[in-house]
Amino acid sequence: MGKQENLLKMLNGRIIVSCQPVVDGPMDNTAIVTAMALAAQNGGAAGLRIDSIESVRSVAAASVLPIIGIVKRVLKDSPVIITPLIEDIDGLADAGATIIAYDATQRDRPVPTANIVRRINELGLLAMADCARLDDGRQALDEGARILGTTLSGYAYDSLPEQSPPDLDLVQELAALDAYVIAEGRFRTPDEAGEAISYGANSVVVGSAITRIENVTGWFSDAIKDAAS
Repeated sequence: MGKQENLLKMLNGRIIVSCQPVVDGPMDNTAIVTAMALAAQNGGAAGLRIDSIESVRSVAAASVLPIIGIVKRVLKDSPVIITPLIEDIDGLADAGATIIAYDATQRDRPVPTANIVRRINELGLLAMADCARLDDGRQALDEGARILGTTLSGYAYDSLPEQSPPDLDLVQELAALDAYVIAEGRFRTPDEAGEAISYGANSVVVGSAITRIENVTGWFSDAIKDAAS
């Protein structure tokens, strides 16, 4: 069994924690991201999803867990945010990412998805395609991606309210492609994460419900206000 297969086996049936604080919030700090990652490791996470080359480098130096690395950019001429450029891939690889996730939607973008996947594979890393639709997953597999994620369901093409439930239908559809599937996006409870496995996911990424105090506080605050009104 090769290195990549061993990595996927290690992640299979486990939680991956996305340590991405609210941008410009009080926890948006590399040292805090690294502390989040170590806390997640202590809690039983099998992997981490980390944004930015600086944070990937810091977490890789401190944690033994595999890292799904991304770079988020706001581009003038494209709606694509997640790892849109070849230089992002090179930087993440140098920083210690073992998996690189990228926006796999077929929207206007600076670099074709085929080129993105090709570069990740050239570096010997695993490509994770962040999908919004089944067709994204099909194309990603054709282009050489090894992992399909439901990350962008509700955030590309058609937008959904933030309180919408996870897209378990997409999890099931991607799993039917006989791919390694990581369920990601709006998983807020252990029950929802467990349900993703029953729909065919190999692993589940949980982010805001663990690492974004502002979001979780807001959920509880809204529920209490509604109950008291």
